[in-house]
Amino acid sequence: MTTLARRPAASGPEKDGLTRDALTVLQPGFTGTTAPDWLLRRLAEGLASVGLFGRNITSPTQLAALTARLRAERDDVLVAIDEEGGDVTRLEVHTGSSFPGNHALGAVDDVQLTRQVAYELGHRLRACGVNLNWAPSADVNSNPANPVIGVRSFGADPELVARHTAAYVTGLQTAGVAACTKHFPGHGDTSVDSHHALPRIDASRSVVLDRELAPFRAAIDAGTRAVMSAHILIPSLDPDRPATLSHPVLTDLLRGELGYTGLIVTDGMEMQAIAGTYGIERGSVLAIAAGADAICVGGGLADDETVRRLRDALINAVRTGELPEERLADAAERVRTLSRWTAAPPQEPSAPRLTDVGLLAARRAVEATYPADSAPFEPLREPPYVAALTPVANFAVGNETPWGVAAELVRLLPGTRTGTFTGEAAAQTALTEAGPSRIVAVVRDEHRHPWMSAALDTLLTARPDTIVVEMGVPQSPRRGAAHLATHGAARVCGQAAAEIIAGE
Repeated sequence: MTTLARRPAASGPEKDGLTRDALTVLQPGFTGTTAPDWLLRRLAEGLASVGLFGRNITSPTQLAALTARLRAERDDVLVAIDEEGGDVTRLEVHTGSSFPGNHALGAVDDVQLTRQVAYELGHRLRACGVNLNWAPSADVNSNPANPVIGVRSFGADPELVARHTAAYVTGLQTAGVAACTKHFPGHGDTSVDSHHALPRIDASRSVVLDRELAPFRAAIDAGTRAVMSAHILIPSLDPDRPATLSHPVLTDLLRGELGYTGLIVTDGMEMQAIAGTYGIERGSVLAIAAGADAICVGGGLADDETVRRLRDALINAVRTGELPEERLADAAERVRTLSRWTAAPPQEPSAPRLTDVGLLAARRAVEATYPADSAPFEPLREPPYVAALTPVANFAVGNETPWGVAAELVRLLPGTRTGTFTGEAAAQTALTEAGPSRIVAVVRDEHRHPWMSAALDTLLTARPDTIVVEMGVPQSPRRGAAHLATHGAARVCGQAAAEIIAGE
């Protein structure tokens, strides 16, 4: 066995408490599948957290080796990841997730199942050395036009979202992985993606407290170890600053009214809602001053220069009096408190592990609808043509992760062909490519994309026997010779739909 030597402890100005605290509150990312020298050096100097993304992961074995290398430098490091399961996966970014996402779990509405899924996901993360998951999404998807939440939400009913958020937190943390419930105080009623601009929610304070905060109250009651703030402006809570930078939201509301005492993490500071309005340095200072404890950065900016800039911005803010030193010290101590929690051994689950619980949940989540006046649906015996009507993926989901039913249908019905289509000519091109083959049309959030709905109209007019698979939020009328709503585009959701199509 190879012993990994630690670097010598930092000395000089890098060793002072202020500098260490400034580094401690940062959660940066990096590029590559091995830890770069600059990151290891920063860990020795006081950096206490590292964020992982899909670009850092090729396999569980590689990930375990990577996290072991980080811990050889600092054994109490928080290793965070954005692993929601479903459409947002980093652990299985190149294959699609083995777990359905929140919307599928909400459709089943079995809190024990949600707890089991979260536990199994947490168990796999813990085995790879990850101890903080930026999940679950506790957003109530009250706006059907929401471009960034959608199937990441358990649903549109606050009480349903609340009970499943609590179950998810419990399952994940029983496995020894800290949950980071997001996006406080709720990103569900937005029509703008905060990766690109600053969303605004004009709901009254009473609506926000009753609708958006119900899942966060449940998460706090369940003991969530972390909460992630949202880059959204809610004038009824704070007319001047987005939640991430708002003392009334983070300190008065989350800490004061809701009684939350754990770690507050910002959403990615390089997102345009902050970077394009305040800048990442100014935004980070304002976030810590407002009550945040950890600055998430690295989805886009993932280098040593970013860490240096943010460290220096925090130090300078303390020295000029803009940021009280005790506030920075308090934030750093909350990071260390969470680190100590993750060092404890995981609890024993209340029920036996179900290693295939993801597929079992995905199968239960599929809702099949058939025309009332038609003969019973006959599974396909011949290979079909899969026409994937593909929208542009949002930033959180990314475009690296495969989705759909084609891969599984190729396995079940060899000879299955497939094509990807978008825009006004999608339907006519798909019809030409399909030829005489039976068509399986796969859509994702049809209700948000007029071109997709029009393409489906054309396909169904020309080929009424077309099978429709909706892998987003099923808001549009259900039509086709069979309509399968999977409530998400995880790999297992595609498998569950393909099994119905092929009669498996």
